[in-house]
Amino acid sequence: MKIILASKSPRRQEILRNAGIDFALFTANVDEIDSGIYYQHISLVNAMAKADYAAEQFPDALVIGADTVIEYEQRIIGKPLSLQHAAVILQQLSGNTHHVVSGICLKCKKLNMQTVFATATEVRFKTLSAAIINGYLKKVNVLDKAGAYAIQEQGEVLIDSVNGSINNVIGLPIERVMEYLTLFKPVLK
Repeated sequence: MKIILASKSPRRQEILRNAGIDFALFTANVDEIDSGIYYQHISLVNAMAKADYAAEQFPDALVIGADTVIEYEQRIIGKPLSLQHAAVILQQLSGNTHHVVSGICLKCKKLNMQTVFATATEVRFKTLSAAIINGYLKKVNVLDKAGAYAIQEQGEVLIDSVNGSINNVIGLPIERVMEYLTLFKPVLK
């Protein structure tokens, strides 16, 4: 059975490729939510919307819908609007702990199968000076990254500790995805 990744994230694509998963890409153009409900549910709602949309287009495939959010002090930290905004976000996260939550929905419409789960990772930042923040922003393109950082790109400059899946912070908790793909395997042949 064909696997469809309903995401345009190059980081998710790379994680799946590195795990040896053969997949096709489909961008699910859905309106994502970023507030209004408990932060851990936002990523799940968005992942389900992506998977639902893609499953309508590919009913015979197993669709992977994914969404990742960053929560700090009970609010969602999205992608920065500018480099100045990115600097403000990094200063807020400096010396503090935030959570990266990925919602995943695996769905096959034809088989009437769906599973949904979330994975949370706790990330603690070092205390960052303005010089460190500015240096980081000169080295890493952060405008397409929630929280204005990428752990896989110069992350050691910012990150003090990670409690949980680093792949989750990058954008896809592949360890848990693989567990569920293994469970789906008998019916996917």
